[in-house]
Parts: sequence; structure tokens; C-alpha cells
Amino acid sequence: MNKKRIFLTGAGGTMGGAALKEFIKPEQIQSFDLVILDLPTEKNKKKLLPIVEKHGIEIIWGDLTQYEDVLKGVTGADYVLHAAAFIPPAADHYPDKVMEINVGAARNIVNAIKAQPEPDNIKLVNVGTVAETGDRTPPIHVGRIGDPIMPSVFDMYAVSKVEAERIVAESGLRYWVSLRQTFILTTEAVPNPIMFHSPLNTCMEACTVENAGLVLLNVTNPDLPGNFWRNFYNIGDGPASRFTYEEFMEKTSKISGFDYKKVYQRNWFSTRNFHCQYYEDSWVLNKYLNHQQTGLADYFKKLKKETSLFQRLLTKWMPKKLLKEKVFVPLASATPDATQYWIENRNDLRVSAFFGSREDHAQIRGWEDRVASLDWYNYKRLGHGYDEEKSTKELDLKDMQKAAKFRGGKCKSIKMEKGDLYQKLNWQCAFNHTFEATPNLVLKGGHWCPECSPPAWNYDAQAKVSHFIAQAWYAHHQPDENNYYPEDCVYDLQEKTA
Repeated sequence: MNKKRIFLTGAGGTMGGAALKEFIKPEQIQSFDLVILDLPTEKNKKKLLPIVEKHGIEIIWGDLTQYEDVLKGVTGADYVLHAAAFIPPAADHYPDKVMEINVGAARNIVNAIKAQPEPDNIKLVNVGTVAETGDRTPPIHVGRIGDPIMPSVFDMYAVSKVEAERIVAESGLRYWVSLRQTFILTTEAVPNPIMFHSPLNTCMEACTVENAGLVLLNVTNPDLPGNFWRNFYNIGDGPASRFTYEEFMEKTSKISGFDYKKVYQRNWFSTRNFHCQYYEDSWVLNKYLNHQQTGLADYFKKLKKETSLFQRLLTKWMPKKLLKEKVFVPLASATPDATQYWIENRNDLRVSAFFGSREDHAQIRGWEDRVASLDWYNYKRLGHGYDEEKSTKELDLKDMQKAAKFRGGKCKSIKMEKGDLYQKLNWQCAFNHTFEATPNLVLKGGHWCPECSPPAWNYDAQAKVSHFIAQAWYAHHQPDENNYYPEDCVYDLQEKTA
């Protein structure tokens, strides 16, 4: 049997690690030659060496920002599964580093594939993120592919993934796909101040870690049809895994043995500027990959099993005032990325982004204002600016002109082959920036002008001239707020090293 060679990045992480577990199962390991690349840290060596030695997996101890390391992994590969990324909370502290790693890795992978003798035979799977579409709390809490790419203010991780996705989608490769991952349900998560960045009414359609692994296993199915490739997809587990953040917090804290209302304060949680959403279209990816095998109920059973009786009893009987003061108050206020630190230290740019203003924060009431369970059907659907009922084969230059006008710009090209979404056209945004982009990137991916993409975050200015942006921005902002977040403001959390 001719084995397929799989190059997997990020095997030491959550999604990549879940994929590794799938590939080494007895019914799979004989079908592939697996190559993984990861940083040679002590943590990675401890985690990965026993696995690679037991199963005969080739490992490259290297760095995705180094082209030669990437080239080693790509050479001879049939599939490149790119799950590695520099993620929050660390990414929040190193804005330059997150761009260097996440964007640099995508560029190196694309260039390494193009350097192969037969690049059109290699299939590239890029893992994007739901964070690319930014704040989607009600009434725009249900989304789909093609919605505006609008990373939340200060979210440099999302900014890096937007640029990386653009590199992949505009690469000209014959086989690529970008899979936007949602909140992964894993029992290995630890409390962190960013838990308070999410509004309580954030709508999440999650994905279990097991299903995340199946996504990367099943995408190597040789029987996938040709029309699966060169597209964007949302990863989610469907209706059974939809919940608001408060609903999720209530359930998980109960399993851990405490009442969240007694250890958290409601005004610790932001009121806007995060990400996640319910999906109209997560079923589309499942139609191809059949990865939705477990769900929220399975996650809760697993969490309960892995939460020891001792831990549950300890948190149940520990004085809640002590638990709050010793554990959660520091999480909410003791570090520069904590929401109450911004309030107490007058970081008004952060306060503005996540709460509106200090006055708005002061108006937040207590837990008597519970977040209601949200109806999936009651939402504002975002328009994409062209006739989506038309077959892709029928889309033409007039559709491009209409879509560009909806975005406040113009399609400058004078001709287009009907139905060809992969030939780059010339565009102009409302601020007279000119750029090249495929119709696929603009219409199907939701991308637009690269010069207007953050940082800096000037959604106020864009919303005044772009219906595409306005429909999302004005869901949570007033037209006269005039919020502007300059590019250099992302450095206010940066950790200084000697």
C-alpha cells in the first residue's frame, strides 16, 4: 500500500495534539507516514518523545519561522496540516512575536509547497479562528462564512490569523482549505484573566477536543470531492453544543463544586469586544468530514470524571469569601490584562473597547440581571452585498461591482471570466487604497482591503462608508462614539525582557 505522508504542525498543542492521538490509533497508524515539527522545549520533548519513539513517527525539532525547518517537513508531503499557532494569553503580551510566528509560518509553508517538484499534488489545511470575525454578541450572534473579517480591538492573535489566512487563500495553490476553529472544549484549561474578556451573553458553538482531532484526520480522506478545496469553513459541533458563556460557566462551576455568583462579580466580565458565535453553516464542514461525533454532554461527563472528589469537596466547603479573595480577585485585577486592572489603573483605551466607558462599567448591576438563554432563530443576519442565491458559476463582474459598492469601494477591473472566483481582480476601498484580491477571498472569505485591516482599529471610520462593516459595528457601538485605537496601543500589555 502506498502510504500518504502527513506533515503536522502544532502536535504539542490542543488541536494538533488531538490530531496526533487520532493518527496513532491502531486502525490509522499503518496508513500514514507521519512527520511532525515542534519547538525543542523541555515540555514538548516530555510530551512528544514517548509517542514518536513508540510509533516510529519522524519528528523535526525546529521553528516554523525558519524556512529550512519548514522545508524539511513539507518535502515529500501529500498533506500539510497546519495547526500550530502562537495563541493567547501569551500572544497578548508579544504583538510583534505573534505576527512573526503566525504570519511567518503561513508564508514559509506556502513557499515550501511551491518549491516542491509537484506543488499541485500537495493539500494544505490551514487552521484559522472564529476570532477573525470578532465581536458577535446579540443581535448578530449567529454567523456564517463570508461575514465581515473584523478582529476585536487589541486581538493581535486574530489579526495574525487574518493575514495568515489571506496568504494561504491567495497563494494560487491548487489545494488549500482554511478551517476556522471555534472554542475547543478541553478539560486541560486553567483559569486566566482572559476569562473575563468574554461577555456573559457571548454565544458559543463549541467543538470538543476529540472532534477537533477528527477534523484533521478526516481531511486526509482521499475521497473528498474537488469542490471541498479552495474554500473557508467554520468548525463547530452544531446545535447540541451551543450555549451562552454564563450558561457554560454555571455548569462548569457547579461540577467544580461552587456557585459562580459567590466567587465572581458581574462587572468583572466585559460587555463587548470578544468573539465566538453560533453558526448557520457548521453543518457544511461536517457534511464533508463527519467529525461531529461527540458533544457538550460528553464534555461535561468527562469534566466531572476528571474533577476529583477531593477537589469538589474542597471548593464546596471552602469559605466562598476566601476562594474569591485568594483566587479570583487576583485573576480579575492583579495583572495588566485583567479587566479590573484597566478600571483601577485608568487604562481608558481598554475600558472603552471592552465596556464602552468607565461610566458604562459603573452601571453594570449584580447577578440579579441574569443573561437569558438566547434563541438561535432570533438574530440579525449580516448581508454580504451580492446575490447569494446565484450559482457561483453565474457570478460575474456586475456582482463584483455590487459587492465592492456595499463595502464602500469599487471593483476596478474591467473584465472577469464569469464564475472564476480565483483569478485576482483589482479593487479600491473607500479610502482609495488599491489592492488585488480574488473574488473568493472577498465574497466567500469576508476579507477586504489589507491596508484597512487592523491594527490600527478604525472601524468607526469604516462604518461611516461601508455597509458591510456598519451592520456589525453599529450592533455594539453608537455612530457618534468616535472610538479609534491607534496601532501602538497594542503594546500596553507587552512584557519587557532583559
